[in-house]
Amino acid sequence: MHIQRFMRHLLFTDWQLHRAFTPQSLRAIEQAIQSSEQQHGGEIRFAVEGGLDGMRLLKGQSSRERALEVFSQLRVWDTEHNNGVLIYVLLADHAVEIVADRGIHAKAGNETWAAICHDMQKAFSSAAFQAGALQGIAALANLIGAYFPAQEARVNELPDAPVLLT
Repeated sequence: MHIQRFMRHLLFTDWQLHRAFTPQSLRAIEQAIQSSEQQHGGEIRFAVEGGLDGMRLLKGQSSRERALEVFSQLRVWDTEHNNGVLIYVLLADHAVEIVADRGIHAKAGNETWAAICHDMQKAFSSAAFQAGALQGIAALANLIGAYFPAQEARVNELPDAPVLLT
């Protein structure tokens, strides 16, 4: 366990989380997800966490492992065509993870997700949290649309509102 990581997470406050993702930016993210899902047949979820709790840190849980846990908790896998995608942001680690269900992951692959994460992290590093999130959602919408085009009778299977994990 790295003491710097442990301290960074434990000292990360809800205030910092809400400063990075304001109510206005959360509404913009929700609207972007709603709008994007009219362009494709997939489902996008967005979750942000300030820092991990003590037990997760003691166990050495990585941002990727936490993203997989959140993917399951939010039931992103629970879509008819297995094409749900989670964008998970762990602010204390400056990490962005994308977890995609098997239907879309088999078509896109790890390199594609990594490129989108990298672009989002770059925006986040200059405190452009809303812009980075919207950029990532747009990139996912284009990608999902290439493999799962929009259907006329589209049903929204998952909530579009971003989730703040505190």
